[in-house]
Order: sequence, then C-alpha cells, then structure tokens
Amino acid sequence: MIFTLTACGDKNADSATPEKEKVVFTVPYEKDPGTIDVAKTTEYYGLPLNVFDRLVESVTVGPGESKLVPGLAETWSVSEDGLVYTFNLRKGAKFHNGDEVKAEDVYFTFDRMLNPETEGLNTDFFDMIQGAQARMNGEADTTTGIKIVDDYTIEITLEAPFGPFVAGLATPAGSVYCKKAVEAAGDQFGVDPELTVGSGPFKLTDWVVNDKIVLDTFVDYWGGRAQYDELIYKIVPDAETARMLFENGEIDVFDCDMARSQIPYFEENETWKNNIVSGPRVGVYYICLNESIAPLDNVTVRKALQMGIDRENILKQMYYGKGVLVNGIIPPGLYGYNKDLPEITYDPEKAKSLLAEAGFPDGFDMEITQVSDNASTLKINEIVQSDLAKIGVKLTITQLDSSTFFGIRKTGKLPSYFNNWSADYNDPDNFVYTFFDKENAIGRSFNYVNDAVQSKLDAARVMTNPEERIALYQEIEKTIVQDDAAWIPLFELDHLFVVQPYVKNYTVAWNGWSDQSFYNIVIEK
Repeated sequence: MIFTLTACGDKNADSATPEKEKVVFTVPYEKDPGTIDVAKTTEYYGLPLNVFDRLVESVTVGPGESKLVPGLAETWSVSEDGLVYTFNLRKGAKFHNGDEVKAEDVYFTFDRMLNPETEGLNTDFFDMIQGAQARMNGEADTTTGIKIVDDYTIEITLEAPFGPFVAGLATPAGSVYCKKAVEAAGDQFGVDPELTVGSGPFKLTDWVVNDKIVLDTFVDYWGGRAQYDELIYKIVPDAETARMLFENGEIDVFDCDMARSQIPYFEENETWKNNIVSGPRVGVYYICLNESIAPLDNVTVRKALQMGIDRENILKQMYYGKGVLVNGIIPPGLYGYNKDLPEITYDPEKAKSLLAEAGFPDGFDMEITQVSDNASTLKINEIVQSDLAKIGVKLTITQLDSSTFFGIRKTGKLPSYFNNWSADYNDPDNFVYTFFDKENAIGRSFNYVNDAVQSKLDAARVMTNPEERIALYQEIEKTIVQDDAAWIPLFELDHLFVVQPYVKNYTVAWNGWSDQSFYNIVIEK
C-alpha cells in the first residue's frame, strides 16, 4: 500500500479541463474483480486501495520495508493494558459525495463487516474486538466494543490485548465507508460506480465488465490531489496480450507475475532493461506436510524431506533465480525476520540416511496434491517428484478442481501440497499463527500438534512488549521448522514490473503485492 501523507499537488486544483488532454495512468488487471467491497472479496484489493482510505495506512519506505502512518485517523493511542484503542479522526476529510468522514462512518463500516447479514469475508481482522463474536453469531444487534465518543473520535475495546491490531486496520479490510452511501446503495455498493463512494485519492466513475474500470482523481482529497487525472484498470486476462499492449504503449505497466517467462526478454531488451522496478514479495513459497498421514507423522522422515529437495534448483528453473532461499516461516522483510536461522541444506545422502534411521531404508510412497490446470505448480511438483525419487520417495501428483482441493483442505485431510503466502500486514502473527495455531493447522491440513507451541502462540498474540513478542515468535519458529520439521520453506520471490519511461515514482509495494495504491505515480509525457 503506497500512500504518502504529504500533499503532492494543489488540494484545490481544478480537474482537467476540456482544453487540456487528460493525463492517464493505465494498468492491466488479469480478471474483472466483480466488486470492490472488501466485505465481499479477499482477492482483488487494487481498487479498494485507491478508492478507499483506512484509519491507518501502511506505507512503503524501502524494498520490503513499511511503516504505519496516519490515515483518516490523525492520531491514536492505546491504553496501558493494551485493550482500548482511541482514534482521533482528521477534520475535513471528505467522501467523494462531499460528506465529511465522521466517527459514525467508521463504526458503521466495522460493525457492518461483523453483521452476519453482510456475510463479511474479512471478519478475522475484527473478531478480536469486544462483542465481535456475539455480533457475528447473531446474538447482538451491535458490536459493544466499538464506541462513538464524538464526531471525530472512535474508541475500540478488544477482548484481550492483540499486538497486530493496528497493522490489521491498515490492510484493505480496514477500508472505511460512507454510511449514508452504503445504505442507499444496498447490494450495488462496490459494483455500481455511481453508488460506490469512498474517501480515497480516486473515485470510481465507470465500469465496463471484463473490459475496463475507470477512476478519476478526487480533487478534494485530504492529502492533495494525485498528479494525474485518471487511473484505468484494463482487464487483460492473457499475458501475451498484456505484453503487446504494453509495448504498444496502450498500458503503462507490465506485471512480470503475469508471465515470468518474459523476464529474460525484458532484462535483455535495450528499450526496457533500464525500466524494470523490482521489490521483494514479502512471503514464502512452501510445502505443506500433512502429519496425519503416515509416515509424515515421523519427525525424522520430515527432516529427510526437508533435506531432499533442491530449493535452489527450483528457484533457478522456475523463477530465473529472482529471489532468496528462506529457512523459516517469517520471510525477509517482515517484522521479526530472523536472518540467523540455520540453513536447510540440500543433502540427498543425509536424507537417505535419515529415512533409514526412521525405518524406511527403501523409501516410501507419498502423495502431493494441487489445483488442476496450473502448469507452473505442476512443473514445480514434477521437480520435487524427481528430487524425492533420488532418496527413494515415490511421489504421486494428484490434481483436483479448486473447490474440491479447498473443500478437502479445510477438513484437515488434504495430502501434502505446494503453495505460497504473502504478507497482509507487517507482523509475524500473519504467518506463524495463520499456519500453526491448532485450528488453523487443521484447516490448512498441516495437522501439526504441539501444546507448548500453542501456548506460546497464544501468549505472543497478547504480549504488548514488542521485543519480547518477537523473541517469542522466533523461538516458536525455530521449534516448528528446525526441531519439528513441520514446514518445508522454499524461497521468497522478487516481484518485477516493467514501466513506460514516462512513468515516474513507481515503487513496488512493501509486501510485493500487484495490488497497490497508485496515488504517488507521476506521469511525465
């Protein structure tokens, strides 16, 4: 999320006049998002990050580095016991309909997410608020832990201290809506441009399904208007088409995540090689081991599998070496990253020795699953299959349709699989608790059970001393990865974008997302 909170233009400047050609920034989007309401989507955050504001923003200060800064809340404070958060709203911040942002809008937005009638998909960013569970269960008509103090002050009380709370509010899920506009729009909020009102630097003005989504610069934005007139999301499902549109100048950015096979072409092309912008995708590619399926319940077997996969080779073959190996759960760039974790070395001979020690001198049969019609995942699984064959493990690859894959996974019965996770917010809780809390470990089919680790996870979530929290998370990480071998970390990737020469100030979001704010972009034609 790349928001700068100093004005970058005349706040009261007029929008583009007919005599002046509009300055437009056009970016590709692989799929029509369907909605920009963050209560209704957990996938498509590009538009919400540009149309809406949050109380607090997470801004990029360097590659893989972020900091929390004021957004709609100019200041905030936390009680000594870590339970009560008081947010003081900036006066004069306006929604696109001209209404001022008030505390009742914040209350309405967060309570709406928890209201069971909304069927909100991002409730996990708010379920630690006092009374949230009762609200979600339909046992209460309001969320008792959210209180409007006055027009510009909102108070939020948690059930228990939760260190990452503010960081969570800085995610797209924390986007603040206009109560009056949402109530008037009904189920068309986030869909109909005329009825979708935010307070962000761009306002939704046109939406041609499966073609383009048009946003105009909001001239009354509290931070100052953006330095161009129009932001267009062009729906381009095909990577080759996107590349041609980019080279023809019809779009202004090519996201190499759309087609990593194009990276060598751009790096060697005299026209483009100096216009590549890169940043780390703060996240981990990993292999899940389902410990409820023998012999993966044997820690020695799991350690053998860790050592039997040539991670460097996968990174080179599949991603042109654009990334770094990761030896834990907390990736480089995330708050709490431990660069001193022992390296997991590729050592097939040692792996075979460990299998023999575990009682499998001739190896064993193992299954790995994936979503069908995913060629890159299949290629990675085939590389892993080849690696494990060298230590005597016969790996069968099973492809399932998406609904079957995720349906089985949440029951805890999905065989092992390759996947990745990128940061939503800058805190180790977003990784360690997400995967290895007991319930989450079942829901993701790890089935990792360690009562001591669970106790430490619960303790880390409520600790208010940041140094002690991080030390405990790093201790937990070492137990899970090094001692229990419950996780096979692979690598963190770089995210590359190629931009037109006239696009200035393009930076990769701190977490490496394709979805980001484009408020700071400058177009110099």
